[in-house]
Amino acid sequence: MAYALLRAASRLFSTLVAASKHGRAGRSAAAASTCARATSSPHNVKLFLEAILRNSAGSPAASALHWRLLRLGIHLYTFGSLSRAARRAAEIGADTLQVFTASPRMWRARPTDPAEVTSLKAIRQEFDIRPLVVHVNYLVNLASNDAAIRAQSIRTLRGEFERAAIIGAEYLVVHPGNAKGRPLDDAMAAIAEGIRDAADDIREVTLLLENTAGCGSSIGSRFAELREIRRAAGTLTAAPIGYCLDTCHLLAAGFDITTPGGLRSMLREADHTLGMEHVRLIHANDSKTPLGSRVDRHAKIGHGHIGAEAFRRLLACRELRQMTFISETPVERDGDDRRNMAKLRSLAPPRNGARRERPRLS
Repeated sequence: MAYALLRAASRLFSTLVAASKHGRAGRSAAAASTCARATSSPHNVKLFLEAILRNSAGSPAASALHWRLLRLGIHLYTFGSLSRAARRAAEIGADTLQVFTASPRMWRARPTDPAEVTSLKAIRQEFDIRPLVVHVNYLVNLASNDAAIRAQSIRTLRGEFERAAIIGAEYLVVHPGNAKGRPLDDAMAAIAEGIRDAADDIREVTLLLENTAGCGSSIGSRFAELREIRRAAGTLTAAPIGYCLDTCHLLAAGFDITTPGGLRSMLREADHTLGMEHVRLIHANDSKTPLGSRVDRHAKIGHGHIGAEAFRRLLACRELRQMTFISETPVERDGDDRRNMAKLRSLAPPRNGARRERPRLS
């Protein structure tokens, strides 16, 4: 493995050097993809890609490679068709996609249509849309002190796991829950037990615990709470578990990510407490409410209290160059999804030709 990795890294480095001299950024991006496929060790791939980026910073090749690693996307409503959402994602230039597989505010869910699944997978392969993320129903509360609600939450989360696995999603995002009426430690233990019961034998989907704004008795505004849930669940189930960080929730919870120093401080704390290798997704949302408000209200990027420059800094951050960013900003009129996606991409580092332009789809 080590020898194959070294040879692959050597080939990639040579191509990157040539591309940086001749401006062939697209060729370097293709080489990066080939190199990544040459090994089954994501950790080693990450190490040598980061080393190459450090040694070729500022070159067209480095910019191209950055774009091969950075994934930008959006949450789209399916309106009953997963394949339609995937086509729309491709049309507006998204690399990645988040969806609901059922109504987010109803317990009941329809079975997944096999024809839709086949079409979804074909579109994802054609346009390289990855990862696919499913967001869990908003009603789910594994920490509920009401036995009936908690039992329904476990059944619903189980259904979310099953549908995510069927459609080939890599990640399933869940809000930890609300501890109203019970001690925090008991609530976190209940969440871990609920994850065990819901995940059962599913291993192909990684559950991502999302940080919260900290309103009322909601759990997860503190990184230590997310870590404890993951730790406790890890003793009960072999299901893979990671984290999703939401920028709106971070600001509302008191993390001042609007300044360079504040962003560095948040990333240091996240790395120390959570381990950034376990953070698989960032929800890129501006906030209608100010720092420390404890209120979760998403705004369009650049139209809230975080601001466009803070997102530009976030997207260019060296520690996040392999991150997936998905925007969940409001769609209030026709075309907002395209405009929201374009805004997110405009704030990321220049492509220098690394990403192919997506065709408009009929």
